[in-house]
Amino acid sequence: MQISKISSACGTRSRNSQVAEGWSDIHTPSAQAISARSNSPRPAKISEIARLYGICMITPQETYPKLAAAVGVSSLFLKREDLHPYGSHKGRSIPVMIKEYLEEGKRHFAISSSGNAALAAALYVKELNEINSQSMKAAEAFEKHGDIKLEILVGTHIPEHKLKKLLDLADENISVMRFERPLQTLTQKTADGSIQSLRQSTDELALIGYESLAEELAKIKDLQAVFMPTSSGTTAEALAKYFVEKGKSEKEKAKKVEIHIVQTTSCHPLAQEFLDSLSSDETSIADAIVDKTALRKDTLAPLVKKIGGSGWVATNEEIRTAQELIQKHAGFAVSPNGALGVAGLIQAVLSGKEWNRSVVCVIGGE
Repeated sequence: MQISKISSACGTRSRNSQVAEGWSDIHTPSAQAISARSNSPRPAKISEIARLYGICMITPQETYPKLAAAVGVSSLFLKREDLHPYGSHKGRSIPVMIKEYLEEGKRHFAISSSGNAALAAALYVKELNEINSQSMKAAEAFEKHGDIKLEILVGTHIPEHKLKKLLDLADENISVMRFERPLQTLTQKTADGSIQSLRQSTDELALIGYESLAEELAKIKDLQAVFMPTSSGTTAEALAKYFVEKGKSEKEKAKKVEIHIVQTTSCHPLAQEFLDSLSSDETSIADAIVDKTALRKDTLAPLVKKIGGSGWVATNEEIRTAQELIQKHAGFAVSPNGALGVAGLIQAVLSGKEWNRSVVCVIGGE
């Protein structure tokens, strides 16, 4: 099993012979080490995992030859964002947003989320408040403002296991509330500016944190395509913008990186921009794809097309097949949401798509 080179601001050296010029010898944690750390009762400290303003944030990206052969591509990497200590790739962006707004004097936040973004926000806010209470220096800096407040607004149909994760983090500063229309409630709560919304689909700050994901993916040798499970399209837009800009250089023009967005039969306003018809309208077993407004569609779709990518709608059969193949050939279990990237790749291969360089599927959170 090969582990690629990852990260850029801090730099790491791969465990094989691929060494990038100028990189330092900072240790890259294995998938097993990060999994053990992220399963601990307390999240890793910010200094260990956050690439905020020059601090590293690293998740493993490993190649699986047997899985590649089973799917039908020559080289396949899995980017393990499910091992992020803040629960998913949302942990790259939400903390950056909060940090920026804290510097503007904001102390009260609200978020409407199906689970992953809310989890990242809760873990980060809880950690900041713990640092505030434990550090004299931090206490002096924050004493005029008090603790950071976070209101998490969830829908009435949120899966109970996701709700439990959030409720376990609730305290005097973090509240979890159910609403029939959580997004509408968020808009109302944040209308006067006294509470800061953390809605990613309408905030350009959200794109900044995902640049670290793009930079890490770009370290994969001969990268040609990225399969990204997508709800609002924020992460996919950040990746697409990064690789469009990167492709402008003379050195990179021949190495265009495609971004492929993967959605579900239950929610696919972005993916349908690339499809003539849908084979199924079944209720998807992958429940993290929920944004039907697709506010980023007019920006994202042209970007994806420009770099040769596409959109895919994964069926439940394809998702289950992806789960089985990952378990069998990569040796670990993923949720239906985590399997979406591989499910999209399977559909793309069956449609006749081919690549002669590396493909990466992003494994998202639960």
